[in-house]
Amino acid sequence: MILQDLYIYPIKSLGGIRLTESETAARGLRHDRRWVLVDAHNQFMTQRQTPAMALLRVAPAYNGFLLTHAQRPDLLPLYIPFETTPERTLFVTIWDDMVFGWRGSREADEWLSNALGLTCKLVFMSDMVRRDVEPELNPEGQLVSFADGYPFLLIGQSSLNDLNTRLAEPVSMDRFRPNLVFSGGPAFGEDTWEQFRIGNVTFRAVRSCGRCVMTTVDQQTAQKSPAGEPLRTLASYRTVGRKVMFGQNVTSANQGLLRVGDAVEILSVKAEVGELVK
Repeated sequence: MILQDLYIYPIKSLGGIRLTESETAARGLRHDRRWVLVDAHNQFMTQRQTPAMALLRVAPAYNGFLLTHAQRPDLLPLYIPFETTPERTLFVTIWDDMVFGWRGSREADEWLSNALGLTCKLVFMSDMVRRDVEPELNPEGQLVSFADGYPFLLIGQSSLNDLNTRLAEPVSMDRFRPNLVFSGGPAFGEDTWEQFRIGNVTFRAVRSCGRCVMTTVDQQTAQKSPAGEPLRTLASYRTVGRKVMFGQNVTSANQGLLRVGDAVEILSVKAEVGELVK
């Protein structure tokens, strides 16, 4: 098995960047989800409520990235640095957490509000912020950025291939927004992993990732599937309790450099794997 793809999403719920290599850091891949959009009440925003965020594309640039709108050529590309300064600050609510954030530029707020047709603000998470991964499942005290809950999301290409054999119209991996995609091994083999290594970095698969309506948003058009796919099909054979599982939430034991093509080595497997509906 090898590392097939590496992705970062500099702004939560906007387009991603495919990399050939990336450093891991305390909160995940370097620059991953360190920015977030918040609404007028400083609540975090995602494609769950605002599918049009899928139309905001991200491309690498020197010490930052460029934002463009897939359907609005009138909006000139906007440059965003990877980091900002604490000139303007606020508290951001993300799920059950409230964390301190640094505001982006007023120009960025105006561009993004225009692009989405609603008032929003761009906020950065500095290294001074502490947002913990679920403590009951993570005794190591791992940190997370503005990602939903974990520093890394791992998915096997074989798992997506299996899903696509069951769908009338195949979907691409971008529906699931992984950081780490590996090739080789059986479909959903990652469900059984506990400790594994990629390159010189050791990881722990903490738990399966429960999926939501965001997987029904076409990342090219921002349109939701009227049939609720692929979530509907996944639910027919990947349900545990009331959650539909696809991919593994992952933490890392050390920092290092990952490269596409690195070997993926399973170090240990879980004693128990939750029963899935077949």
